[in-house]
Amino acid sequence: MPGFFRAAAALLLVLLACGALADVPVRVEPAADRPIVRQINVTGTVTSSRTAVLSTAVAGLVAELLVDEGYRVETGDVLVNLDAELAQLALERAVAGLQQRETALDDAKRRFAEAEQIAEQRSIARTQVESLRAEVASNEAAVVAAQAAVREQRAIVARHSLKAPFAGVISERFAELGEWVNPGDGLFELVETDNLRFDFRVGQEHFNSLSPQTPVEITLDAVSNEAIPGYIDTIVPVKNPGARTFLVRVLSDITAAGQPLRVTPGMSVRGKLKVDTGRLGVAVSRDAILRFPDGRVTVWVVDAAGDAPVVHEQVVQTGSEFEGVVEITSGLASGDLVVVRGNETLQEGQAVSILKGKL
Repeated sequence: MPGFFRAAAALLLVLLACGALADVPVRVEPAADRPIVRQINVTGTVTSSRTAVLSTAVAGLVAELLVDEGYRVETGDVLVNLDAELAQLALERAVAGLQQRETALDDAKRRFAEAEQIAEQRSIARTQVESLRAEVASNEAAVVAAQAAVREQRAIVARHSLKAPFAGVISERFAELGEWVNPGDGLFELVETDNLRFDFRVGQEHFNSLSPQTPVEITLDAVSNEAIPGYIDTIVPVKNPGARTFLVRVLSDITAAGQPLRVTPGMSVRGKLKVDTGRLGVAVSRDAILRFPDGRVTVWVVDAAGDAPVVHEQVVQTGSEFEGVVEITSGLASGDLVVVRGNETLQEGQAVSILKGKL
């Protein structure tokens, strides 16, 4: 039996060498003139439009932690409460002082009104009436000051609770229960997870090629391999002196197949910036290109001039690659038929049969 297989294999090689087998089926496409796009491939990071390290405005003892890392919070949600007992007592004293000032003002107003009635009958000196008027004014000022003291102390009490300034996710917690904190000490890091951006560092040689009208495709490896359209929102014209790059910020609606994608800050992202070169060139499908370790790049060109179509290997020079096609700078002319399927095992001068229909 092993001898039979060796004989069959030898016969197959002979048939291949003599062209006795059926023509190889291939699919072809014509090389065509088209606008050439220079594609810039970049990598970047998903970033948040707002990130803040939150702290309290007053010193105090951490009495209650209401959130932890990973919690999603809304604007105004309480994150931590400090021990506010002493501040609350001070507020009660301020309220009592206000009530005392208001009582004194009411009494001064009453005595001043009585004095004015008596003054009409000339039973009291005018200077005494004016003195009571001044006492009313002084008490009114004292009430205003006491009211301000109450508002101030209420604000101090309120500042013993730290609230979320915007909606987002708690990415880090720095405080512990029972810890004494001072104003400016970071307690939480809050990151907004809506309105995300895609930041790319682009080489300085591309600075003059990009504009807000440059089309962008975004791919998130962690979420979906589907390309998402985006647009350039900001080009920051300040180069990184170490890497010789500048920042390109891209925005997108972050949806794929009509569904919102779960994207978080810190994810890696790939981008394709498509720069219109303003010129036409010959281009073929990427599937037509064969690359070899020695650096050669070839395509198989169909010659249909004879009774049966045959293929010839053609060395080409390539340029830009974009949208699934490759620019051919030399070696092909517009209209040449090239093999895009079945070109892996072709040989020079081999007869082929051209398949119809879509690839």
